[in-house]
Amino acid sequence: MGGWGTAGLCALATAAALTTVHIRRSFRVVAVRGSSMTPTLRDGERVVVRCRPLKKLGRGDVVVLRPPRPTGPPFPGAAITGAAGRHRDGAGWNIKRVAALPGDPVPADIAGAEARGTVPPGSLVVFGDGPDSIDSRHRGYFDGDQVLGIAIRRLGGAPI
Repeated sequence: MGGWGTAGLCALATAAALTTVHIRRSFRVVAVRGSSMTPTLRDGERVVVRCRPLKKLGRGDVVVLRPPRPTGPPFPGAAITGAAGRHRDGAGWNIKRVAALPGDPVPADIAGAEARGTVPPGSLVVFGDGPDSIDSRHRGYFDGDQVLGIAIRRLGGAPI
């Protein structure tokens, strides 16, 4: 193979490697644990998440994010662990629906929120679709810096 053929193969391999790195940085697969998003998502389903910062989110998006650290005693049944990548209350990633973004009016019944205020910069309000969800009604504002991204589709299935 001549010089051009080798150079072409190297360029193709480099492009493929860069594409793979971009995809791995832009998308994640996350398993749903629990019933907080039932009926939209069920325990055990896997979803594809497009990594996005807070400023790229919209109301109604289903997002994956870390919960706020608890300020008081953990809710009943919460485990206290020190595992890497997990919060002390045992919670890892949460999957919830965006209810309000910075500057939006605060929905009713948000823990620790001032009456008739707006969502502060860098924060968001999230709710689970299911009746058993532990969300902003219990934990208050979630930190926008802890957002992984938007759940865009079930793995091997339909869009969310």
